[in-house]
Amino acid sequence: MTGGERHDLTQAESLLAPFHFDAVIADKGYDSDPSRELLTAKQVEAVIPSRRYRKQPHDYDRLRYRKRNMVERFINRIKWFRRI
Repeated sequence: MTGGERHDLTQAESLLAPFHFDAVIADKGYDSDPSRELLTAKQVEAVIPSRRYRKQPHDYDRLRYRKRNMVERFINRIKWFRRI
């Protein structure tokens, strides 16, 4: 966790270092050149939609991203049930 004034992306390298995986699925907030370079160096697929300001948007697996959204909405829903 970072302070409220710092972006979470600053901790991406230390967060991803100990794990081995095939893909990272994240929202547009994590779309940056350094994060994409880190994932490319680790040979990990970046399933991250490009931000609006990119002149050449990156391709990403839309089906995987859609599934991520379903999981995120499910987690948000079960947060309302405190017993779970």
